[in-house]
Amino acid sequence: MDGGGEEGKQQPQLVLAHKLFLLSQPDVDDLAKVGLRDDVLAAVKSDDMAALYESLAADGVLEMDAALLAEMRGRIEEETKKFDEKIADAEENLGESEVREAHLAKSLYFIRVGEKEKALEQLKVTEGKTVAVGQKMDLVFYTLQIGLFHMDFDLISKSVDKAKILFEEGGDWERKNRLKVYEGLYCMAARNFKKATSLFLDSVSTFTTYELFPYDTFIFYTVLTSVITLDRVSLKQKVVDAPEILAVIGKVPHLSEFLNSLYDCQYKSFFVAFSGLTEQIKLDRYLQPHFRYFMREVRTVVYSQFLESYKSVTMEAMAASFGVTVDFIDQELSRFIAAGKLHCKIDKVAGVLETNRPDARNAFYQSTIKQGDFLLNRIQKLSRVIDL
Repeated sequence: MDGGGEEGKQQPQLVLAHKLFLLSQPDVDDLAKVGLRDDVLAAVKSDDMAALYESLAADGVLEMDAALLAEMRGRIEEETKKFDEKIADAEENLGESEVREAHLAKSLYFIRVGEKEKALEQLKVTEGKTVAVGQKMDLVFYTLQIGLFHMDFDLISKSVDKAKILFEEGGDWERKNRLKVYEGLYCMAARNFKKATSLFLDSVSTFTTYELFPYDTFIFYTVLTSVITLDRVSLKQKVVDAPEILAVIGKVPHLSEFLNSLYDCQYKSFFVAFSGLTEQIKLDRYLQPHFRYFMREVRTVVYSQFLESYKSVTMEAMAASFGVTVDFIDQELSRFIAAGKLHCKIDKVAGVLETNRPDARNAFYQSTIKQGDFLLNRIQKLSRVIDL
């Protein structure tokens, strides 16, 4: 398991995790699944991932071969003994750094064979033998990769917090920047798109976490999260005109059209690009759980942007701008208005949409009244207690 990750080299177990995710998706056709199964079996065999093989066989993803499982288990036992001998030898005859290296090698072996609990335990032991902050940080990155493989949000969250505490002791910028991408990915997977956007945008020019995903995938995530969280001015400044994003956005199908047609108010082109991107979003293991939420948020952004320009507009004109039918727009907007996502009303008889954007001053006045009432209630309750 490569902690640093060379350019373009994704961590093998995260590649495997994505293939396992695709195998569980009904949208992936059966022929593709045959190839994916072969890839998964080859990866499991080459790294002796006995525990994973057993659980995949139990779930019917792979066929159980008892002899193969016993063979893998035997090799793991043999290798573990060798590591223990090396550790004992280092403790007896060598210095502290060699002892740490021997423990680290055992941790990395458990990560490679997919023994989650043993790996975490061994990483803790290694941490106890580690003095340098940078090396402690590397152990946190290994733990984060285990967390991402298993989508163990609790483990990821605790590891991110631990890394931040370590940074208070010191730590270099390169590792700090890498942590931003890990935390951004965690925020995105946990549906905190606003924080994910901020962390991703901070890392656009310092990205080195190729062990997680290639740079164009990172830009894909950055653009998607930015579109639903940034206002129009920030989107132009930080994303549309960002040279690092411009350099690679063309590598991701439909992404450039999606971003630029939204900003340029070319709504027909936007909808075409958006439907082209849906497949990629649906087949991404971090985004797929939020697929419906994301689709809804993007449509809220685009409808709000369109309505921003009008006091009132006919349903027909709006449908023509988006390249859809009047019935579709009627159904869509009804849902969004009912959910309080759009500030407008539909005059069905005249076939007109009237916007009723909330007045900021009025909203501030209402909230002041509300807070005043709340404060008076608290004072009354307090005075009753004091009277007693």
